[in-house]
Amino acid sequence: MTEDSFRSVEIERTSLGNYVVRNSRGGSVSLGAGEDASFTPVELLLAAIGGCTAVDVDHITSRRAEPTKFAVAVTGDKVRDEAGGNRMRNLRVEFTVTFPEGADGDQAREALPRSLQQSHDRLCTVSRTVELGTPVSIVDTAEPPAPDPR
Repeated sequence: MTEDSFRSVEIERTSLGNYVVRNSRGGSVSLGAGEDASFTPVELLLAAIGGCTAVDVDHITSRRAEPTKFAVAVTGDKVRDEAGGNRMRNLRVEFTVTFPEGADGDQAREALPRSLQQSHDRLCTVSRTVELGTPVSIVDTAEPPAPDPR
């Protein structure tokens, strides 16, 4: 792995069931259990899937014309599977993108289906990771408590 391949976020507990996620560039987002307006982890997963493809598609099509509308809806079903574990299924990313009339808009409209396919097949790290499946390691790095000096 190279230095520029490494990605990370840090999550800090702010109260029971509430956290703040921070990236190395100073960005932050609230994360919670769904009891307030904060995003849940599942909502952030959906946002990551849709957002990853949105960035790809936007960069490709906007070279031709600025969209007049660019909206993405990401849906799925949270289920308990046969093994008793929670997971998502029926993941769907729906794009509603329109471009202005004219030659530039025509070029952008023509590029849209191809850009969606390129993102899905090779560009979007998030959806490709979900689809291909990648092992996740959960590690406790806390130091053990100091022995009682008595």
